[in-house]
Amino acid sequence: MTDKRTTIFAALLFIAPIVVAWYGFSVAAAAGLVVLLLLLRWMITLSGFVAPEKTPELVLGTISASHFVEKVRWCMDRLGVDYVEKAAAGTLGAFYRGRTVPQLKVRTGGVRSVIGNSPDILRYLYGRYLAERPERAAFLEPTTERLDFEKKLDAYGRSLQVWVYYHLLPDRDLTLHAWGVNSPETPSWQRPLLRLLFPVQAALIRFSFRINDAHYASGVARIEELLGNVNADLADGRASVLGGEERNYTDYAFAAFTGLWLMPQGYGGGRADATRIERDQTPAGMRADIERWVEAYPAAVNYVEALYTRRKEGL
Repeated sequence: MTDKRTTIFAALLFIAPIVVAWYGFSVAAAAGLVVLLLLLRWMITLSGFVAPEKTPELVLGTISASHFVEKVRWCMDRLGVDYVEKAAAGTLGAFYRGRTVPQLKVRTGGVRSVIGNSPDILRYLYGRYLAERPERAAFLEPTTERLDFEKKLDAYGRSLQVWVYYHLLPDRDLTLHAWGVNSPETPSWQRPLLRLLFPVQAALIRFSFRINDAHYASGVARIEELLGNVNADLADGRASVLGGEERNYTDYAFAAFTGLWLMPQGYGGGRADATRIERDQTPAGMRADIERWVEAYPAAVNYVEALYTRRKEGL
């Protein structure tokens, strides 16, 4: 069943009880409506085989400013696959539809599969393209060392989520900007919802991410531990954080996550410009953290900025 047809059917399911109550349907009439809906569901299923909706082979579900999205986006660009992005607004999908990002939708014939979570998406891409383009896919090989480092990086990314929301949530306009309320890529019907539901969204985020002084402090400690370790590793001028002359997906993941607070030019491959927040626009506490990290971890900062420069140049 395709997305558009699924959406229409879901809307009918919501409307049906209202119609029954509004017009005072009898039991027999209500049962007839259920039968009609079941027939419609069956017809939609058949239509997926008879006249499947034409969709791109790869669709990456994104939100405006997500370092986990950036991790996958950069690796897909590096792999050289054709894909399209489908942007959504802020955290509307996560809290109201149970859809987190990144989310990769894969079409094979009339079948569409959905893969969530950045590590799982990268494992799929490696397995899918290894035989077809082995040299380009080699950087995605999930060795034991890389998998261990990826877990540490993803923990770093989660700590950064706490850090970002701790600083941004008190500023409604800045948070809405980061969520894509001013971005043309955000569906137009979702932008007013962001403004309307902001108090609810903010409360849900504070609860689910445990946004408080203690959790912020522990998150900053974990961020700085990771940055300190990577900075020490990169001090010898190596090409990859894990050593060697060939970069791998963990290098791009580190750059993507660090780019969330460093915001180098070219972050998002040009697809996050409409939600960009310049350093001088950030709250004072956030800016103080950023400036402290830039000064304390120069090797890591230079490494990320160099990778983004190469990315802008298509290298």
